[in-house]
Amino acid sequence: MHVDSNTKPVAAVTSRRIFRNLRWWMLALFLLGVTVNYITRNSLGILAPELKTSLNMTTEQYSWVVAAFQLAYTLFQPVCGWLIDVIGLKMGFLICAIFWSLMCLLHAGAGSWLQLAILRFFMGASEAAATPANAKAIGDWFPKKERPIAAGWAGVGFSLGAMLAPPIIYVAHISFGWQGAFLLSGAIGLVWVALWAFLYHSPETHPRLSDEERAFISQDNEPPAVRLPFFRALKIIGKDKRFYGIALPAFLAEPAWAVLSFWVPLYLANERGMDLKQIVMFAWLPFLAADLGSVASGYLTKLYTRWFGCTRVNSVVASSVTGAVLMLSLAAMTQVKDPYLAIALISIGGFGHQIISCMLSALVVEKFDRGQMATVNGMRGSCAWIASFIFSLIIGVTADTVGFNPLFIAMGFFDLIGAIFLVIWIADRRSAKDSGKTQ
Repeated sequence: MHVDSNTKPVAAVTSRRIFRNLRWWMLALFLLGVTVNYITRNSLGILAPELKTSLNMTTEQYSWVVAAFQLAYTLFQPVCGWLIDVIGLKMGFLICAIFWSLMCLLHAGAGSWLQLAILRFFMGASEAAATPANAKAIGDWFPKKERPIAAGWAGVGFSLGAMLAPPIIYVAHISFGWQGAFLLSGAIGLVWVALWAFLYHSPETHPRLSDEERAFISQDNEPPAVRLPFFRALKIIGKDKRFYGIALPAFLAEPAWAVLSFWVPLYLANERGMDLKQIVMFAWLPFLAADLGSVASGYLTKLYTRWFGCTRVNSVVASSVTGAVLMLSLAAMTQVKDPYLAIALISIGGFGHQIISCMLSALVVEKFDRGQMATVNGMRGSCAWIASFIFSLIIGVTADTVGFNPLFIAMGFFDLIGAIFLVIWIADRRSAKDSGKTQ
């Protein structure tokens, strides 16, 4: 007697609701978490002018508050990445999100710049999970051919939160004061924690993932993830020249993002004469441009493959080089007098930076084992934030004397130097046709 081979799958499917393209829904859930992460961290930059007055902070003291976050973010990215590699994306990111939300709530009780700096340190330690988790989410949920586009969409969360922070924090500020703004952003973080705990599962265990999509995700037949002790993992990665081909461009790129996140409001106030209302009206535009750059980056790789026959790796490198060229707009911005044209040029820089950032994450996922992706991306992030930390301190001690313009000129050229390392150490030396790689 013939038995219909579809009977068992149909019965299984009817017992649970299956979502089509679930991998993109899981990416959207992760993207929402990163968005919340950036709303909480960028609340400081939006409130900086008032905090300086309320807590009697000098510009140099404010730079130490910023640097406290950056120092912790630098030190803890590999730790958070290793934690996520070992215990999984769900629990690792959940623990970190609970901690950063609580730290944000406690900001409302800060009574001095030193207290604020201590809270920012602990907040930075937990928010450091965002960058390594980004690589883990992409590597877990997408086959190699979709990862550059997925990396572009995942990068949206990093700038979307920064874009949404000004209006959210401004409304909370005028309604409840600067303390209320911190309380609101922390509460938003805890709401997302509940959503993540309830909705997220790995592809191996997700009850709503179809067998067909699970097979599609695992089509590359990658070997099982190898989980290494923390210091052994750092030692192995540190000997790999591919890591430096990604980490050095990240080091040179990150100062521009630190300026966008923490210093642009002060720049617009001090150099362009804007008040808080004007800053809120325009400070989100560079982050909107960064969102567009995130999305465009993955699709740009497709164009380089189609037009020039690039391998998958070379298309990602070419997309990153394109972003580096666009960063010259930051240097050009120093030569214009119109504040609105200056914001437009800063926005082009935001667009270019996020192309670079997303493509560096895509290269981590492309070049390293699944069991090391979060750790490697955390180490890459640490290199980036070392530069961010140093640059913020430089701004703190020089901005009041020499102004911001020399620093913007330097940022305009940093990424072109970084592009050289990508081409030398990461780019394939053969075309897609010669190498026989599937695009």
